[in-house]
Amino acid sequence: MREPGVFLIHGLGGTQYDLGSMHKRLKNAGFVTHSLTLPGHGTKPEDLVDVRAEDWLEAVRAKYHEIIGQHDVLHLMGMCMGSLLAVETAKRERHAKGKLVVLAPPVYIDGWATPWYRGARSLLYRVPGVPARMKVMEEDPYGIKNEQLRAIVKAKFERGENFHYGWVPLACIREVDRLRAFVMTDLDRIACPTLVVHAREDELTSLRSATYLVEHIGGRKRAGLARMVVLEDSYHMVCVDNDREIVVRNVLEFFDVTAAASLGMGPVDAAMAPAEVLALLETARRLLESGDFAGLYAAGIPDFAWLQPGANRATGVYRGGKGLARLKGWAMGEPPLRFGAFGMPSLNAGVAVLPATLMAGDVLASPGVLALAMRAGKLLEARWFPDDVTLEDRFFGGEPVPEGPSPQEKAFSEAAALSKTLRQAPDNDTLLALYALYKQASIGEVVGERPGIMDVVGRAKYDAWAARKGMTSQAAMQAYVSLVQELRAREEATVS
Repeated sequence: MREPGVFLIHGLGGTQYDLGSMHKRLKNAGFVTHSLTLPGHGTKPEDLVDVRAEDWLEAVRAKYHEIIGQHDVLHLMGMCMGSLLAVETAKRERHAKGKLVVLAPPVYIDGWATPWYRGARSLLYRVPGVPARMKVMEEDPYGIKNEQLRAIVKAKFERGENFHYGWVPLACIREVDRLRAFVMTDLDRIACPTLVVHAREDELTSLRSATYLVEHIGGRKRAGLARMVVLEDSYHMVCVDNDREIVVRNVLEFFDVTAAASLGMGPVDAAMAPAEVLALLETARRLLESGDFAGLYAAGIPDFAWLQPGANRATGVYRGGKGLARLKGWAMGEPPLRFGAFGMPSLNAGVAVLPATLMAGDVLASPGVLALAMRAGKLLEARWFPDDVTLEDRFFGGEPVPEGPSPQEKAFSEAAALSKTLRQAPDNDTLLALYALYKQASIGEVVGERPGIMDVVGRAKYDAWAARKGMTSQAAMQAYVSLVQELRAREEATVS
């Protein structure tokens, strides 16, 4: 991909929400974002008991190798424990294809809210049964200085919402301590520019952590390879607290992008010559004129989004391949939708605004304005602004479809996370079935060439995936969820 990528890694007990709006802001600025659910996460806290630091590192390594070849530039970014995993991955992989961003790294667990007996936890690790049974609770201030936001987070915990674990087992803290020890060695092996962001009042880990990384990353030969930004109005959760905009601005500037670009339709550095902007605009106009929405998405970044206004069944944000599939449901009907009557465009950096009319045969002619954001030869997003929204509400009818994953997609994601917590590795046939169903559900038909006969494992995985040809994504999701649940049920039956 020409688009640069960013691999974001969440923290202990958390999810991608640990990084606030960072995913969206990076996408708006023209980056492709990648993430993962770490082993033991996304299900229930008990699933962390048997997870080791090596499991987290291996999951991150596997994802890293999956995406590193997709980009000319790939940046690494982690929050809290995720920042330790990002540092260790950059070190072990000798990452040189991009930069490293380290947010609130707990190299030392010595913040102002950590209990006085924190140093005694190493003794508790040795007491049989205690690490698995003892719960380390999430408590006020929940890493957040902003009182209003803290109240919201507290209410979410009280309601039992699954956005973050309310506690983790002591055994998990033991693995974090092991990970901290890994990180503190051989930091001179890191060769990529590094930005460390840390709050002065972080209740979990003091500025000593950030200072340690800045002083040791790159070693003496690469002094100055790492730099630090200190936040003055936040606690640990720096991506959602009072200084969140400062965090975004510094990260984007570190990635050589203006913060305004991440706001969506604001001024965007197109990274294109004027003639290239006009050529891409003409391509988009031609595709819209013929009603070729699939072609429009192909001319965009992987997370290209179409934004449709109103209060009807077509209203919403249609992002990426899944968004295109949903959009086709109302755009490719009879008569199909297309745009015409284009006016003269107005260009401002990477944004083109042009008058147009949305048409559906002889039954709809809705004039308005199209706004297209573009960068580096690709479309970022398209927004439609009709002159009369009620006209389209009457034409499309119905109610807006809620955004976000469907119940089936949620079950699929939870099953994928659960599969990483299985205590016993399934047999080879079952592993191949899990692999094939996951690929068929998340990607579709098998892609790439069949590996050669010498690559026994790769060939077997390819054949297992190819054997699912013709299976719908929904059917593959259902089969994957059922298989993971069956494996988990067998384990629980064995234990009991």
